[in-house]
Amino acid sequence: MHGRIRTWGPGALVLLPTVLLLGYFVYGLIAWSFNTSLTDRHTARKGPANYVGFENYVNLFHEDRFLNSLKNLGVLTVAFIVGTLIFGLLWALLLEKGVTGEGVFRSIFLFPMAISMIASGVVWGWLLNPSQGDDARGLNRLFAILHLNFLENPWWTAGSRWTTMAAIALPAVWQMSGYIMALFLAGFRGIPPELREAARVDGASEFKLYRYVLFPQLSPIALSALIILGHISLKLFDLIYAITGPNQFRTEVPSIYMWNTLLRSDQAKAAAIAIVLLACVAVLVIPYLSWTARQEAKQ
Repeated sequence: MHGRIRTWGPGALVLLPTVLLLGYFVYGLIAWSFNTSLTDRHTARKGPANYVGFENYVNLFHEDRFLNSLKNLGVLTVAFIVGTLIFGLLWALLLEKGVTGEGVFRSIFLFPMAISMIASGVVWGWLLNPSQGDDARGLNRLFAILHLNFLENPWWTAGSRWTTMAAIALPAVWQMSGYIMALFLAGFRGIPPELREAARVDGASEFKLYRYVLFPQLSPIALSALIILGHISLKLFDLIYAITGPNQFRTEVPSIYMWNTLLRSDQAKAAAIAIVLLACVAVLVIPYLSWTARQEAKQ
């Protein structure tokens, strides 16, 4: 018995503070939020709250504003994931072919990741200024200087839901494409050279080499990138807040709506929105973790 304690005891003591902190600040607060979402605490007034079950969730999914925020989030997620994967893969392909000064290009592509979302949002908020004509600012002003006035547009202030949320996704794509580039580039560099040589010996063209040999090897990385980008898009708050502010119905997503709800001291409703977002993240992450565990068990 004492021998077993000496074996796992030191490791358990090292992990104990982390487990306690995670238990309180992560899982404990998730439990507190879920408990609050089941109550009728809709004001800042202190006192006992009554339990109303899932009434707050039912009301949310019958509310036009919340449904609009979910639709905005869906469009934002698609635009963000597709744009980031395309640019990340494109840059990885260019660097994988070998270019002069590859280290410099890698640094340039990865640099946006070092910038906080709020700082990026402030800069892109100016770049995406919707003013046009003589009052044009940001990118619209650049287009005017280059005599490309036909490219001027109101960005996120007008147009369809797709064009509006695609404009909001643009800064996030710029910021995360370098990270996806690094993932794909590491995947390319991890493929054994023998596979390439064997495909070329068999007469495979460059297109077929990538299509049938290299890209299939990158499927686990592509899946990981998809999960990472998906959960980032679901939690986007500071970028949207910095660009459009908290009161733009056209660009409102659940995280922004939750913030506005908290400002009105509607704790139960805000907690319900938070739990819905948590469920969306779990739908993405849990199947991926399960698949990863099965793959590791097979190996």
